[in-house]
Amino acid sequence: MNEIITAPDITAPDITAPDTTAPDTTVTDGFVRVCSVDDLPAVGALQVEIAGETVAIVRDSAGDIHAIDDTCSHANVSLSEGDVEDGEIECWLHGSRFDLRSGKPTGLPATAPIAVYPVKIDGDDVFVAVTKEN
Repeated sequence: MNEIITAPDITAPDITAPDTTAPDTTVTDGFVRVCSVDDLPAVGALQVEIAGETVAIVRDSAGDIHAIDDTCSHANVSLSEGDVEDGEIECWLHGSRFDLRSGKPTGLPATAPIAVYPVKIDGDDVFVAVTKEN
C-alpha cells in the first residue's frame, strides 16, 4: 500500500508552523513541500495530502515530476496505484488513462479531466501549489 504524506493545511491561521505529522514540510509562496525527489519511484507515483486534497506526485519516464488529483474521474479509485507510461497515468481498476500535463483523459471509460497542480523543484525538494491549474 502507498504511504500517505500529509502536508500542512495552508488555510490554517498560522502557516509558518509546519504540520509535525509530515516529514520536513514547508510552505513557500503558496507552494507546499510534499516530499523529496528521492521519495519518488524512478517511474511511478506517491500519494500525498495537501490542504485536504489527495494528490498523486508522479515521476514519468522522462524524469519529469507532476502533481495531479489522485482520484480517477470515472470511479473513486486512487490513481497513484496505477501505471505510468508515456506521460500518462492509468487507473488500475478500469484502465482509464490521463495526460499528466493537462489532466485530460486519453483513454476510456473516463471522459472528465482530473485536476493538475503546479510543481516546483528546489534542490531535492518537491513543492506543489494548492491551487489547481485546470
